[in-house]
Amino acid sequence: MHEIICPHCGKAFKIDEAGYANILKQVRDVEFEQQLHERLELAERDKQNAVELGKFQVTNELQKIAAIKDNEISELRAKVDAGEVARKLAVTEALSAVEKERDMLANELAQSKQDKQAASELAEAKLAIELQKALATKDTEIQGLKARLDAIEVAKKLAINEAVGAIEKERDGLKSGLERAELEKQLGEKSLKDKYETQIRDRDDAIERLRDMKARLSTKMVGETLEQHCETEFNRIRATAFPRAYFEKDNDARTGSKGDYIFRDSDEAGTEIVSIMFEMKNESDRTATKSKNEDFLKELDKDRAQKGCEYAVLVSLLEPDCELYNTGIVDMFHRHQKMYVVRPQFFIPIITLLRNAAMNSLKYKSELALVKAQNVDITNFENELETFKSGFAKNYDLAARRFQTAIEEIDKSIDHLQKTKEALLGTDRNLRLANDKAQDVTIKKLTRGNPTMADKFANLTNNPPSDVE
Repeated sequence: MHEIICPHCGKAFKIDEAGYANILKQVRDVEFEQQLHERLELAERDKQNAVELGKFQVTNELQKIAAIKDNEISELRAKVDAGEVARKLAVTEALSAVEKERDMLANELAQSKQDKQAASELAEAKLAIELQKALATKDTEIQGLKARLDAIEVAKKLAINEAVGAIEKERDGLKSGLERAELEKQLGEKSLKDKYETQIRDRDDAIERLRDMKARLSTKMVGETLEQHCETEFNRIRATAFPRAYFEKDNDARTGSKGDYIFRDSDEAGTEIVSIMFEMKNESDRTATKSKNEDFLKELDKDRAQKGCEYAVLVSLLEPDCELYNTGIVDMFHRHQKMYVVRPQFFIPIITLLRNAAMNSLKYKSELALVKAQNVDITNFENELETFKSGFAKNYDLAARRFQTAIEEIDKSIDHLQKTKEALLGTDRNLRLANDKAQDVTIKKLTRGNPTMADKFANLTNNPPSDVE
């Protein structure tokens, strides 16, 4: 198998050896035809170039010969002009010489033209021969290429015939396989149809047997059978579908009434996901005043509220001919919030439905619980803040009063110190006056009116005592 990538869409696909060889042949045939076409165009261009080259060469030779003759004529004319005086003296000789020369030049010119014509014809003949040879060679190559093309065409047709044969063979195989698959499909559908018809017949037989059994059961046994049926159905899937669920009979009649079963389910963290109060009613539960499903909803809603359940579900066999209850789960929101009535076959689906719905809202419940906890924390914080503010205010008032008392005591101390300061300042003045008076005291003033002391001081002044060694 070979993998091929489409150049347009870029999609890769695989083909077998025959298909791959066929594609290679097609590509090679296209390339060969393109190369053949290019070679034929190249040969035609070479032919045209050779013809043009021959014509160009002949024209150049003729132009060269004519230029040489024109130069000779120009030189002769120059000589004639230079010898104007001599020509006048010997006009006859010069004229004859010139005529002779002219005739010679005319002959030479004619001969030159004949030579150029012959050379041109010879070149054209050579060119024609070469072109014929090139054309013959090209014709030979073309004949060989045509022969190869014919062989390739025959091989291509053979390959196409082989590929078509293989495809037709594969088509026939696919067609036979499709017919076989169609036959198997029909057989499978028939087998499945027979299987389901058998199951339907078995179910109908089971329904008839249940109806007969129900007709033979007593009133008490029918009621117990409905509750046992629901409990058995739940316990059958408890381990796999509801491993952490609580489903038990409601035995708490302290409020005056009770339901039949309470269902509660929680997550791994212990947060409650959903809670349901169940009530089971069958045909034997009908009384003179209560014979319909709606007659039991009010008391069921009361039990739900008293037991703290979120939902209430009535599993009922009442009103067996009512299409409303026979079609599926009936929402009784117009009578009571979060209230449903179901037949026994919808007992497990209603639990699953409510639990899955509650799982979707569990995140919001967790966030709500967190917000409530935060609100409680905020309330506690505010209460603590108020308590702190009250205590702080009391302490502030006490401190303020004590501060005011201290200020008053300080003021009194300041007054006392001021008085002490004034007393000290008065003492200072008295001491200064005393000092002034002491500084003004002299011996003369002291001995005035005291001759005895005046004589003693006079003697001391006149006879000072000698130092004792």
